[in-house]
Amino acid sequence: MWIALLALCQVSSLHGTAGFHGDRRVFSPQNCSLDCILKGDSACEYCRITRGDVKMTLGITTAQMFGNGAGCVPLPCLSYLATPQGSDPCQHYVHAPINVTVEFMTNQNPTYDTVIISWRPSIYGIAFLRGFQVSLQALGGAHVECQLFLFQRNLSLSASHTERVYQSDPISQLPLASQFVVTVMALPVPELWDKFYQSVHFSTRTCPEKNGLEQCQRDWYPENVELRQEGLDIVVTFNLAPPHLGISHYFSWCYGGGMRNYTEIKTNPSSNKTHHSYHLLGLQAGTNYSCEIAADVVDAIRKTFSFRVSPLKQDDGPFMAETIIPAVLLFAAIVVVFVTAAITVVSKRKMKRRQREIEKIKPFGSKLASEEHSLVLIGKPQPPKLLICYSSTDGPAHVRVVMELAAFLQQHMAVQVSLDLWEVLSLMEEGCMSWYSQRIQESDFVLVICSQGLQQQIIDRGQMGLEADPGEGAAAALAAICLVGEELGRATAQGWDLSKFLTATFTYSWDADVPGLLGLAAHYTLMKDLPLLFSHLHRVPLHSPGRSLQVEHMTEETYSTLPAGGALHWAIQEARVAYEDQKRAIREARR
Repeated sequence: MWIALLALCQVSSLHGTAGFHGDRRVFSPQNCSLDCILKGDSACEYCRITRGDVKMTLGITTAQMFGNGAGCVPLPCLSYLATPQGSDPCQHYVHAPINVTVEFMTNQNPTYDTVIISWRPSIYGIAFLRGFQVSLQALGGAHVECQLFLFQRNLSLSASHTERVYQSDPISQLPLASQFVVTVMALPVPELWDKFYQSVHFSTRTCPEKNGLEQCQRDWYPENVELRQEGLDIVVTFNLAPPHLGISHYFSWCYGGGMRNYTEIKTNPSSNKTHHSYHLLGLQAGTNYSCEIAADVVDAIRKTFSFRVSPLKQDDGPFMAETIIPAVLLFAAIVVVFVTAAITVVSKRKMKRRQREIEKIKPFGSKLASEEHSLVLIGKPQPPKLLICYSSTDGPAHVRVVMELAAFLQQHMAVQVSLDLWEVLSLMEEGCMSWYSQRIQESDFVLVICSQGLQQQIIDRGQMGLEADPGEGAAAALAAICLVGEELGRATAQGWDLSKFLTATFTYSWDADVPGLLGLAAHYTLMKDLPLLFSHLHRVPLHSPGRSLQVEHMTEETYSTLPAGGALHWAIQEARVAYEDQKRAIREARR
């Protein structure tokens, strides 16, 4: 079978190359002909295998080759390496690759990144090394990429070949500012060893890193701000956005002396395309001010600056008194006449204008906005760890909701999430119960997503005992949730803090779906209680005497404005429709 696998490469106009990276030789994948592989020609040293080759040449599906339903997880070694002579090549020790690195490649697409993975083989078991498998998965997403590379049949590496650097094929269409994990496995995968793969987390570049700040409307902000004082007014001059970004409106917030000053800025590109100046009025002498300026577009970034208003200089002497005082008195008399008539109209306009002013632009980092001032929530060096448990018996729509929720929590709520869907290799290596038990102990919080399927599992388990067979994956999840219930009961008996344990239901489920063994845990209904969940996970009070804090984009009405929140909202709607269809089908079946 292994020889047949090596014979999968087909003739192509693209050929792998061997270059140099410093003093090390670099090998890129190549397409190999069938004759070349069977003869063990040295020209076919490092070959790529595609899923189409597997199906066309061997007549087996991708699931059979890579593991049933697991995507990039290979079958046990004996499934395709056992030989009729009785030898067992799977007993050979092949250690994980080392020095796994991710390099960004140049491409013309401004919204996606392209990467190439490189690594070196380990010296341990290198003589039995037959190839590598590379897998890439998006954290909190469904993007999965698999690549398989094999050596020609007569190739046997030695200790001197550990200096070689092997590369993957380019992996493209990776969204900017996204997190991924790439795993490189040494083949064959051994039965009795656990260090056969190496994983690396990385993030794709942001739009400014890839394209430059001048090409990104959402990331652009005024870099150069100059200040000049005229009397008690401050003249602010800043650089304008490039014309092709289409930004003509800006705004500024200033805080100082117990007051807030909002300034709406409208520029005229026809008069000046590079800089613009505006005045900050109504400032107090001797007061320190902190200001922000940004483009008036959604999710723009703010530039902060601060200043102090210097008191006006006063000159002594009879000449100054004789010339300035009469002029001041005359001007004051004129002003009084107009101010008396206009004060009422101006006050009403200002009140209406302040009511229409809203915060539309998100600053760097998460922030809490109070009625008096804005507070910035500074992320902790180590965000709280959260384990999410759920039941897959409610169907793929419910599983997708859980996955999108985990992505939203990790990306926008500063939480480090552990989810079985993201750690398939660790689950296989450690075993389901060992993995769950260890994560429960390591996590700061444990969140159980309660649903109708979970409640029915527990009821069936109680009625049928061990004879109930919900399926391998569902059984592991049920056992994990029972383990959480035991930990909750132990904490209750010992008088420990119960805030570690949480339960949640979505709007398509009921509060009655919360199992009795988890009844003492704090319960939240999502997405209505999203601010309360944020407060629980970060131990931040939302209300205190004289102050009410609101977390931006962390309410039922606003979370869907974020990309991850929009995906979560859509998944919840699809799950609600799936539940309604299921109920309708049950009612029709009973008729």
